[in-house]
Amino acid sequence: MTGDTRPPTQRTPRLLVAGLLAGPVFVGSFLIQGALRSGYDPLRHPVSSLSLGPGGWVQMITFWVTGLLVLAFAVGLRQAGAGRAVPILIALVGAGFVGAGFFACDPISGYPPGSPIPAPRTAHGIAHDLFSTPVFTLLPAAMLVMARRFRRAGEQAWAVLSALCAPVFFACFVIAAIGFGQHPMLMPYAGLWQRLALIVGLGWLALLARWVRSVEPKRNRPLNRNGTVP
Repeated sequence: MTGDTRPPTQRTPRLLVAGLLAGPVFVGSFLIQGALRSGYDPLRHPVSSLSLGPGGWVQMITFWVTGLLVLAFAVGLRQAGAGRAVPILIALVGAGFVGAGFFACDPISGYPPGSPIPAPRTAHGIAHDLFSTPVFTLLPAAMLVMARRFRRAGEQAWAVLSALCAPVFFACFVIAAIGFGQHPMLMPYAGLWQRLALIVGLGWLALLARWVRSVEPKRNRPLNRNGTVP
């Protein structure tokens, strides 16, 4: 993958599996919760709003579990020879998930039912947003870095996929953010756009984990001058 020639440890394959699990855990959780939560509209409300109300602890735990899985995957990437930049970016994404789980978001778009629109900002809501920022900014950055590395390694299909996922992910995030800002045309579907961004981002992460797992056994072979496995 890169010029990092340190051998992987026996834990590396298990750590890489964490990247495969993070997306299904997070997406599966918010789909189930969104379908069962009274007064909650998945098309309109953000995933983080599931942390509000009596069942909010489920979403909090989902943030922590997902974040720890992403952090474990970042360690696995580093051990598998992915250099420093991408593992660091993905580790910061994982830390963002974990941190967001410690602070409930503010009421938004009328949820919980009866909340004012717009709702007043609170310290814990601001902290939640700050921790969420790396998820939506550094994940597309990791995609672009990997797109360049895939291209250099001759993995053109993976390079194109990563290069396309980055703007799609970020565009969905921006549209969702504008909707959560109470734009009248986008607010009714802001939750949908956020979910699309998360599915694209975590889906790409799972595909990256799958690809790294497929090439990681070859790491005991000599590397080419450009750092790729022959």
